[in-house]
Amino acid sequence: MDFHKFTIKELSRILQKKEISSLDLCNFFLDRIRNIDSKLKTCISVFEEEAKKQAILADKMIANGEKGELIGIPYLVKDNMLVKGFKTTAASKMLENYIAPYDATVIKRLKDSGAVLLGKTNMDEFAHGASTENSAFFVTKNPWDLERVPGGSSGGSASAVSAGLCVFALGSDTGGSIRQPASFCGVSGLKPSYSRVSRFGLISMTSSTDVIGPIAKSVEDVAMVMKVISGFDENDLSSANLDVEDYLKNINKSIKGLKIGVVKEFVDSLDEKFKEVINQAILTFENLGAKIKFISLPYNKYAGPVYYIITPSEISSNLARLDGIRYGFSADYKSKGSSAENLNELYLNNRGQSFGPEVKRRIMLGTYTLSSGYFDAYYKKAMAVREKIEQEFNDVFSEVDVILTPTSPHVAFKIGEKINDPVKMYLEDIFVTGPSLSGLPAISIPAGFVDNLPLGIQIFANKFKEDLVLNLANNFQSKTDFHKKSPDIN
Repeated sequence: MDFHKFTIKELSRILQKKEISSLDLCNFFLDRIRNIDSKLKTCISVFEEEAKKQAILADKMIANGEKGELIGIPYLVKDNMLVKGFKTTAASKMLENYIAPYDATVIKRLKDSGAVLLGKTNMDEFAHGASTENSAFFVTKNPWDLERVPGGSSGGSASAVSAGLCVFALGSDTGGSIRQPASFCGVSGLKPSYSRVSRFGLISMTSSTDVIGPIAKSVEDVAMVMKVISGFDENDLSSANLDVEDYLKNINKSIKGLKIGVVKEFVDSLDEKFKEVINQAILTFENLGAKIKFISLPYNKYAGPVYYIITPSEISSNLARLDGIRYGFSADYKSKGSSAENLNELYLNNRGQSFGPEVKRRIMLGTYTLSSGYFDAYYKKAMAVREKIEQEFNDVFSEVDVILTPTSPHVAFKIGEKINDPVKMYLEDIFVTGPSLSGLPAISIPAGFVDNLPLGIQIFANKFKEDLVLNLANNFQSKTDFHKKSPDIN
């Protein structure tokens, strides 16, 4: 059977009925990875033996009468989340041989739920990028067109879900890194509210916006994963001490009368083909009974520049620990003494040989921004504008329930098309950085095709209103079938 096309709900039902074992399902997806991933390059590592052990444990849970949507469900995780006893590389030569000493909280919660981890997915190095071309190991390809990127930085996870190499995957989103690849690969990807999901065990990029979230075939699948990974964690000081909602409870509730804000300047900026996708989505929501209100977000045009001041600043701080002494890659180096000059040479060799071009660029930008004489001119002003952006969203949410935008201004671009133009690559985040800077829950769902390539829409709401976002998105999928289409790759 085509188990790779099944949803979590469908597979859970046949597992609970014992029509297939978790081990058989695990072997099906391991075989699919073995046969197909040489074309896509989604996986950095595959945990074949460990996955089979977890599948056997899942079968025992089912035999003992345990219930749970994720028992026996195979998944993949972005390679910046720690899995005890296995490599966590962040797609960098700096951490090429780093073995995680403990499980990230999200991994522990998924293990406890009975889900089966198949392996780790490729990404832009340290999550710095929007195409998964910045990996130190290889470039991941889009299953809809092998000459195109899957998006980034969670491109490996999105490509794997789209191609049916797993049932769901985890990604991380700092400024669009779940949503943009979800759009490019035709899958559903949620960035939860900041602090809704524990970051413990996630290799930090930008600590004030980093969020872990699910990528899956459908909104309902996303909600099932969110039920498991959400919630307070005493190991994460930024974690919100709030009750975890049952995200499936109101997912089918009518959206009649709900107010959707459509950002006029975003839609007006699109080419006609892309504008048609958005207009059709608006019509679908209107047919479901929602009320459309065109809104303006004048401060949001500064979200990109603000993001690319704050993010490199936090990156330069977070990566300072990776010097090749306590953590990371150590270059061949013969000590000439203990002088500061030789210590600097050691740092230069270790970091120079192991960090890629984009990582170096962001470290230098961040260090410059935080340096004496420039902190007030750049970082301090960026933080002030960030507050303005947050206030603008708060004001708008007094008028509408959710906001609808494109996820990306275009479909997936060709591999190599933008890699040598950092500014063009940074502009990939034009519609997605605002919700990140404000810590808002945002989802990208498939909304149509342009030139036979998928294109997504983004829905976001005020903080901790994941249930509302999922409700709107699921209603849309109840009336469309874009999320049911899959690329022809075997």
